[in-house]
Order: sequence, then structure tokens, then C-alpha cells
Amino acid sequence: MKIWVDADACPKVIKDILFRVAERTKISVILMANQRLHIPHSEYIEMIQVGEGADVADDEIALQCTAEDLVITADIPLAARVVKKGAIALDPRGSIYDSNNIGEILNMRDFMDSLRGSGVETGGPKGFGQKERQNFANALDKFIAQRR
Repeated sequence: MKIWVDADACPKVIKDILFRVAERTKISVILMANQRLHIPHSEYIEMIQVGEGADVADDEIALQCTAEDLVITADIPLAARVVKKGAIALDPRGSIYDSNNIGEILNMRDFMDSLRGSGVETGGPKGFGQKERQNFANALDKFIAQRR
């Protein structure tokens, strides 16, 4: 099992949690990003810098992940791609994307996108705080415990 991270937009606090988890569990954490990121020196943490482009990191994660892996992303289309491969995706806010819910979540995302495209103001994401961080940590721990 590996943990792939869509790292360009991943909050620093979530990356810090993942770095600690990598050391504690000895599970590989691979950060995929368009820009160079600072990561701690560890045999369990890797940074892969991909070329510029909107979906280059997403494409690489979707290509390389396997059914045993976990992908950390807030990108719902990427989550749908990895779930189709049999993997599980986890949003930095703690929401799990799997074969049971990704279709409905993707449909809602597309609907909201069409509303925004027609000029309807839908608002942005809610703030990211302690509650979201804790939800993520709990969901990550639960996933790892189930896979071990």
C-alpha cells in the first residue's frame, strides 16, 4: 500500500499529518506536484515534480496508483478516476470517496459546476480548521487500521 498525495493544493497541516504517519507506519507517502515542495528527509516520503499543466499531477497519480493505494485529493474527478481503478480517495477534510459514493459526489460536483458556469453564485469551500484536520486524521487512521 502507498499513499499518493495531490500535493499542489493539499493544506500544509495535512501534509504534516501524512509525514508523521509515514514514519510511524512505514507506509510510503508520495507527493505529486507541479512545483518543488519541501519534504522531510525520510525513506518513506517521496516528492515527484511533474511538468506544468492543469491535470499533469492528476494524470500521473491516476496512472501510477493501484487498487491497494490511498489517494489524498480534493479533486473529485481525480477521485473518480482512482476509485475506478479500485483505489480509495480521501479528501483533506476527511471524506472518503469509494465505489459506493463517488458517482453521486461526481454528479453533484458537475451540477454545481454547471450552475457556476451559468452565473449562479454557489459560494466557495468552507474554512479549514481544527475540526477538518481531526476528521482527516481519524479517517486516515481508520483506513490504515482496516488495511493492516
